[in-house]
Formats: sequence, C-alpha cells, structure tokens
Amino acid sequence: MPVFFQQQINESTRLGVWKIEETEAFFRGNVPIHRDVTHPKKRLQHLAGRFLLQYLFPDFPYEQIRIADTRKPYLPDERYHFSISHCGDYAAAIVSRTHRVGVDVEETEDRILRIKDKFMSAKEQSLFIPDPFTPDYRLLTLLWSAKESVYKWYGAGEVDFRRHILLSELDVTDNKLRCDFGLTGDRLKVEFRFFDGLVLSWVVDRFTS
Repeated sequence: MPVFFQQQINESTRLGVWKIEETEAFFRGNVPIHRDVTHPKKRLQHLAGRFLLQYLFPDFPYEQIRIADTRKPYLPDERYHFSISHCGDYAAAIVSRTHRVGVDVEETEDRILRIKDKFMSAKEQSLFIPDPFTPDYRLLTLLWSAKESVYKWYGAGEVDFRRHILLSELDVTDNKLRCDFGLTGDRLKVEFRFFDGLVLSWVVDRFTS
C-alpha cells in the first residue's frame, strides 16, 4: 500500500499522505462514493481521501460522512474530526478524536507567484518576500497551503485569506508557522513538511503563549 507519509500527531490524532497508484476499482471495493463526481481524476482523488480516513483509524465510519453548507465534510456525532486534501497523485488526511483539524497538500510550482497578491497581506509580503525580484515559489506555496489548512480547520464559512489569516514566525527548524486567525482570535500553530515537489501543512494546536 503506497502510504507516502504517516505521522502520529498526538495520542488521538493521526496524519497521512497516500500516493495514488491504484485503480478506481480498488477504492470502490472499499469505499462508497458520497457524491456525483464525474471527472475520473477527481473521482479517484475523492475515493483515495476517504480510503485514507479508515486507514488511519480502522473504525472511522466513512459511510456516515455528511457535507455541510460550507462544503466541509463532517460526522454528525463528531466521533472524529477530520480534514482531507488532494493534489495530483496524492491524497492527504488528518483525523482526530479530540481536536478540530485542517490539512492541505500542494504541488510546489512557480504559478503561485501570479496569485500572491490575492492571499498575502502587504505585511506578510514584506516579511516573507524581502526581495520582490527573487521570490521563493516553494515558500509561497507553503504560505498558501498553510492558509488553506487554517481555512479547513475553521470550516464555518467564508474567509478572507489576506485579512483574516495572518502568518508570521516561520520556524524552519521545527517546521511551524504562527497564524493569527482574525475571525476567532485564535493563535494557531501551522505545521508543515516539504517533500520533493510537494508541501504538506496541517493545523491541530493553538499557541499557548
């Protein structure tokens, strides 16, 4: 089984990335599809993400998944909190019995340079792009992914990435960022991991100081 990456975050929370090498038939034999996904690639990603939920926690009841008006998937009894992301041939999921969670996986590509003004505030650009003539697209992809993971952690509706999700304190030793989330007042810890051509970000904890 192509588990690309797996991590036990704490005693009740697990994270995983699946490299999709199977056919749709493999996943359909294990996972029900919950909505009409017509595009074959997206349908395969959809199935792989749900398969990964039960790989992380074998008793995860994916047949009970519902989709909120905000498009966030959830379990009505909140037995588990979870988040799913996909890109290319990868699906990522994080599942927790006790914590609200968010995850995002992105391919690191230079096209992110074209949209940086749409998701980064002026303050963030001055902090993370000291030389505007040589921006680091891997770093910018990380920042985009970090904000996506916070958005999924929140899961309660519309968020302005430039105003409501403010990043700072990049720590490349411990692989974490601080996020000040304006809609709730929370100071969140965004953790991340780079792989070859890929970045993974997730949110579980708040900063305590």
